[in-house]
Amino acid sequence: MNARVPVTAGTLAELARAQAHSAHNYDPLPVVIDSARGAWAHGIDGVEYLDMLAGYSALNFGHGHPRLVEVARAQLGTLALTSRAFQHEAFAGFCEDLSRLCGKDAVLPMNTGAEAVETALKLARRWGYDVKGVAPDRAEIITFAGNFHGRTITIVGFSTDPDAHDGFGPYAPGFRTVDYGDLDALAAAVTPNTVAVLIEPIQGEAGVLVPPDGYLAAVRALCDEHSILMLADEIQSGLGRTGDTFACDHENVVPDVYILGKALGGGLIPVSAVVADRSVMEVIRPGQHGSTFGGNPLACAVGSEVVRLLETGEFQQRSRELGAHLHDLLGQLPQEQVSEVRGRGLWAGVQLAAGQPGARVVCERLLARRVLAKDAHEGTIRMAPPLVIERDEITWAVEQLADALGER
Repeated sequence: MNARVPVTAGTLAELARAQAHSAHNYDPLPVVIDSARGAWAHGIDGVEYLDMLAGYSALNFGHGHPRLVEVARAQLGTLALTSRAFQHEAFAGFCEDLSRLCGKDAVLPMNTGAEAVETALKLARRWGYDVKGVAPDRAEIITFAGNFHGRTITIVGFSTDPDAHDGFGPYAPGFRTVDYGDLDALAAAVTPNTVAVLIEPIQGEAGVLVPPDGYLAAVRALCDEHSILMLADEIQSGLGRTGDTFACDHENVVPDVYILGKALGGGLIPVSAVVADRSVMEVIRPGQHGSTFGGNPLACAVGSEVVRLLETGEFQQRSRELGAHLHDLLGQLPQEQVSEVRGRGLWAGVQLAAGQPGARVVCERLLARRVLAKDAHEGTIRMAPPLVIERDEITWAVEQLADALGER
C-alpha cells in the first residue's frame, strides 16, 4: 500500500468558505489548489498532485506552459481588450493561423465552448435557410444521445442527461436526437429540413465513447448525400488530445465546421472558435452575431501560440506514444475491477466492473494517493492528463489506480 494523504483541516475550512458563498452547481473533490506547473498541481495542504484530468482537456499543454505564459504576459502589458468595434493587430494573425491549422477559410472567435456550439448552431440554421433553401423556422439539426456540448438552455434542451436537462424547459425546437454510433438511426432521422449533424468525434462526458470504426466517415458521406453540414465538436477531443490534431483526422474526415475551445486558450484564458469555409461562414453578416470579449487581443495572442505549438507535431506525437502506454497499462487491470477501457491517445475512460465502488469513491481514493482524476457517467473514471506528462508519471498514476481499486 502507498502512503495516503489525509484531507487537512485547512482544506476543509477553505471548502466550507466556498460552500458558504458560492452556488452549489459543483461538487468538487476535497482538495484546494494554489499553484501548478506542467502535469503537477500544488495544494494548500502542501501536497503535490499529479493532474490526470487537465481541466477536461483545457490544459493539453500543461499548467503554465512557458511559451504561452510569455506570450500572455507580453500581450497583457500592451493591449488586452478593444471589443470587436475596433480592430487590433493580433486579430488577423490568429484568424490566419487557426484557419491554416484547420484547412479552412475563416474563423469566428468566441470565448467558451458553449458559445462556440451556439454559434455553430446559428450558423447552420442560417446556412440552411440562405443556401439550402429550407423554409423559415423549419430547420432541423440532428444530435446524439449521450452528448455534452455545454450548459446553455438551447444545448441542454437536446441533452439526454437528466441532471443537465430536467427542470430547465421550455426548450428550443428543431433538434432530433439519435443513438450515438447507429448509422441507420441517423439516416432515418434525416428529412428535407435537416441542415446539420452536430457530433462529438469522441463523446467525453458520456464516458469517453469512441464510435465504431468508419462511423465518422459514414456520417460525412451521409451529410454529403443530403446536403447537410457536419458540425464537429472538437472542444475536448481536438488540438492534440487523441494523437492527431483533430479526432476526425483518425478517419481522414474533414467536417464542414470545426467547433473548438478549451485547449485553444492554452489553459490560461477562455478562447473558443468556429472555423469553416467562406461558403458556410459568409451567411453571418455584421450585426447578426458577436461577443464583446470574443477575439480579444489576449485571446488571439495565446491562440496563435497554441497553433504554433501544435504545428510542430510534438504534442500529437506525445499523445500517440504516451497514450499507447497509458492504454496498455490500463488494459492490464483485472477484469473483475475494470470491465472496459475506452479512448484514444492520452484520453481514457476506465469503466468499473459490476460490484465495484462508485467512480466518485475511486476518484476520492486516487486523491488520497496524490492523483487528480474525475468520474464521468455510468461508473467511468476519466483520465486525460496534460500532453506534457512523462512516461514514468503515467506508470505511477496507473499504479495508484490499481492500488485504489484494490482497497478494502
